[in-house]
Amino acid sequence: MPFLILAALILIPVFIFIVIYNGLISKKNNVEYAFSSIDVMLKKRRDLIPNLIESVKQYMQHERGLLTQITELRNSVMKAPDGSSERFDLENKLGSALGQIRVAVENYPDLKANTNFLQLQAALNEVEEQISASRRAFNASVFEYNNGVEMFPSNLVAGMLAYKRKASFEIPEGERENVNVGDMFKK
Repeated sequence: MPFLILAALILIPVFIFIVIYNGLISKKNNVEYAFSSIDVMLKKRRDLIPNLIESVKQYMQHERGLLTQITELRNSVMKAPDGSSERFDLENKLGSALGQIRVAVENYPDLKANTNFLQLQAALNEVEEQISASRRAFNASVFEYNNGVEMFPSNLVAGMLAYKRKASFEIPEGERENVNVGDMFKK
């Protein structure tokens, strides 16, 4: 009988440790999977950008600065390390610049009627929606992971594994404000 009690006192904590450990590993892997989903959508957007720019170039001679900025941001994003706050910031800036191109296009009725441009714009809008959904999934995974890292008793196991909080994909403060379309036409 004392042997069973001793075995239970050893096996129960080991079992609890295994369950917590596996839960943390699952949450960590969900964060990585969710980030890779964002990364796939962001790459798709970056691949569409050169086609969009080529379609728009001939119409937008005086908006060359905006097109150059988008190209430079795309190149910077591709060089930034995965999952870094620098990469998140660059992706947000790229999204803002693409929003400006949509407003600038309003000045070009022929471009708005161009079939290739309309297809690219529709594809870009679809990708932006997919990016938004991927960001929400990523942030939900990060939320679950951070809870696992900080809540008792899993925080004890997370501490042993040196797991730290992860950052959510956040929108910059400037993008939270209402868009003033009139100001965009003045640029």
